[in-house]
Amino acid sequence: MRFSNFIIAFILLSITIQISAFGQQPDSVILNNILDKSKKLAEEHPIEKVYLHFDKPYYSVADTIWFKAYLTMEQNLPSLLSKIVYVDVLNSKDSLVQSIKIPVVKGMATGNIPLNQGTYLQGNYYIKAYTLWMINFGEAYYFSKTIPIGEAIDKQLTTHFSFKTSQTDKNQTIDAVVQFRNRDNMVQTNKTVNWRMLSNYDVVTRGKGTTDQNGFLRIKIDSKKSEAITNGELITELAIAENDVVSSSFKIKPPQGTHDMQFFPEGGEIISGVASRIGFKAVNPSGLGIDLKGTIVDNSGAVLNTFESSHLGMGSFYLTADEAKSYKANIIFKDGSTKSFDLPKALPSGVTLQISNTDPTAINLKMIANDLYFSANKNKTLFIIGSNGGVIYYAAKTKLSTQLTTTKIPRDKFPTGITQITLFSETGDPISERLTFNPSANNVSVTLKTDLPTYKPKQKAKLTVTAKTATTPVEGDYSISVTDAQKVPVDEDNEITILSSLLLTSELKGYIEKPNYYFNKPSEKKTADLDVLMLTQGFRRFNYKDIMAGKFPVISILPEQDMSLSGTLRDRTGMPVRKGALRLTVTGSRYAAETLTSPSGKFVFPNLTIPDSSEVVINAKYSANGSNLMIVMDPQNAAPLTKGVSTPDEIVNIDSALAPYLNNSKKQYNFLRTLKEVKIETKVKRPSHADHSSLAGLSSISGTLIEGERFKGCNSMALCLQTMAMGLTYFENNFYVSRDYQAGSRVPVQIFLNGTPIDYFGLTSVQPTEVESVEVFPKDELGTVNRMYNTNGVLVINTKKPVKGTKISLEELKKMMPEANILKIRPKGFSKQREFYLPKYVNPANTYNFNDLRTTIYWNPNVATTATGPLTLEYYNADGNGAYRAVIEGIDKNGNVSRYVYRYTVK
Repeated sequence: MRFSNFIIAFILLSITIQISAFGQQPDSVILNNILDKSKKLAEEHPIEKVYLHFDKPYYSVADTIWFKAYLTMEQNLPSLLSKIVYVDVLNSKDSLVQSIKIPVVKGMATGNIPLNQGTYLQGNYYIKAYTLWMINFGEAYYFSKTIPIGEAIDKQLTTHFSFKTSQTDKNQTIDAVVQFRNRDNMVQTNKTVNWRMLSNYDVVTRGKGTTDQNGFLRIKIDSKKSEAITNGELITELAIAENDVVSSSFKIKPPQGTHDMQFFPEGGEIISGVASRIGFKAVNPSGLGIDLKGTIVDNSGAVLNTFESSHLGMGSFYLTADEAKSYKANIIFKDGSTKSFDLPKALPSGVTLQISNTDPTAINLKMIANDLYFSANKNKTLFIIGSNGGVIYYAAKTKLSTQLTTTKIPRDKFPTGITQITLFSETGDPISERLTFNPSANNVSVTLKTDLPTYKPKQKAKLTVTAKTATTPVEGDYSISVTDAQKVPVDEDNEITILSSLLLTSELKGYIEKPNYYFNKPSEKKTADLDVLMLTQGFRRFNYKDIMAGKFPVISILPEQDMSLSGTLRDRTGMPVRKGALRLTVTGSRYAAETLTSPSGKFVFPNLTIPDSSEVVINAKYSANGSNLMIVMDPQNAAPLTKGVSTPDEIVNIDSALAPYLNNSKKQYNFLRTLKEVKIETKVKRPSHADHSSLAGLSSISGTLIEGERFKGCNSMALCLQTMAMGLTYFENNFYVSRDYQAGSRVPVQIFLNGTPIDYFGLTSVQPTEVESVEVFPKDELGTVNRMYNTNGVLVINTKKPVKGTKISLEELKKMMPEANILKIRPKGFSKQREFYLPKYVNPANTYNFNDLRTTIYWNPNVATTATGPLTLEYYNADGNGAYRAVIEGIDKNGNVSRYVYRYTVK
């Protein structure tokens, strides 16, 4: 079945048109136009979502991240569009650390990411998951999660950092405090610390200090207002022993501005003479919600209302506004500071939608018009559309016969999640809109239960999974993680879960603070707080103004149904070869595939299962006149390199925030440190800029080094350096020093390849696997390079030294030359699948004299429930005493999303 035909059929089945009791009349041309354009959007631009369930919320270097991907479409049913999911890992400097590709079967995929030493360091990392189809709609549609990774193996020094910023008209002062402790948690007293402050990759100041009796170092940094630090890095160097200096770095990103507050009238606008509910949201300079109290006053100073926030700086109040007056909110924030904000101006004429969410079975809808609007539009037709994820589930029309119209829309008309109710004018223009959250009404229950409430260490646990509707078992696909809660404590409100991701954050704009709060132990208050969130958070999926204007996203990449390699077979004259035979093999394996070219010389190897980092050989020598053929490959689609999503609640002090986990990791990976200490290395001089006399004047102190290992996943050095070259900005085939570019300078950076000057296009010939390192010099202190080439800044690519060998004969050289009819490539393959290790203690636990320090006790991404009844799983507990936490997440065959948390004890 063709893709387009399938989508049309799928969407037609999912749309239901309802004509309400107050508007039972034949469909009008306008209503049909709204429905037709909405249907076209859903048919031609179906939305995919991806969610990753991780075994833990954070990790340590040398751990493995285990995850399951859920890929869904409308109503959270398994997606039938894409068959491949990509997962990228970026570090806090927006560099791509790792990218993996995993196959999807019936909307599900499993994967793992080993956090290898050397590749991963302590810091906040950003994981993004997407399909190629999702690229058409922009990065905002990707799944994104911040995951902190700590260091326990080679950690010689732990730190705790804080800073405060004060700003005046003339200068900026940063007061930073760092506490230092050694590996054994002993404070480092009377230690000399050298420090330097970087801003935009330049050293702006440096100094030296001594830690006090509690291991604290206090640093004061003064800068001029014109050179204020907005995104800096403090680097400290402390000698814990003779000839053993440990460096630590800390991000300093002073909050910009003051507390801010925004107002969101229900329905979109404040209408004069109508009692309007107005939502508000207040955030501090870091972007986190801040609680408040306030009063509403008019331009005469009369107090009209008092209010306070209900959750994370959000809340609402009512106001009957007069277009002739202006209104202010006088606010007292939780920290005692005060500020006044202007409210939006009231419209003299208008109609608005208002929703009450107190009824669990129906959406109570009010349509209110003020006097001026009613008199001008009496008895005109208005349309109401209810949709979810771009698909219309409810449509009705009515006459504006009274100023107040009320109705109830049954909630069972809509799937679980965010429902968008939009009011259209007689001409089909959207005039008012309201979001509401529709809770689950399917009564699907997924639960976990162990055979015992308490276990002994290393004792076998039997975990029963039950998925049912009322008393009827249901089929579903789930994943389970069991962790030692003493070693892996979590803030459940702050978690990203399958509920908060698929039902909430994937549909909204911007950052949502503590997303799982609304689903964790639901209550009336949390339901009310969720309704306020619907008032204050913008909608992302689609805009009716664009839909009615026919503005749809441009589709440039089709859904990826399989892993395939394609290209064209040509003869020496460049003409395509029809019915040419080609054979594909994977070096080091028995994997092979064959194909024939089309009349235009095109060939495709479909449904491949090539492991990542494999060498693929495509051979055309078996074709007629095979020695005179050339193989030209088509470029492979790939997501553009993006930046990490820096969230306001990133963990600054990973050492202390993850202390229980890292202390356990220190014991768990102690053998790795021992191995490292006895490792003998022979150092070989590495290629660098200093090998070339013309570049010898560049100072390594002002430069930064990018290791060649970082370019392993790159297809193009030119593209990768656009995001990985720290301190440089790329624009129109040139690199520029960022600080100077932002100041208006357009003098480009000079690029060198092994000491030879090249331009940007010369980078396209550089093989990423051959790169030893890249050096970035935002400054040329001596100016020798800048003066010679009329440039500003230097970018040096050093390739690996060729291995010295013996002389070879001409015949041997000819054999080494690649044949035209044979092509060797390394395409992006599927990541290696690994099995989660589960120990088996078949004898009594006391016969095992080692300490089981596992933090993830059990991970199973392939839990399939059936209609036959409960499912029982078995595993062995570890030695950790205390509470164990089991989490199950997943989707049943009807798209019902579920999550359940269960706890038991080991002692």
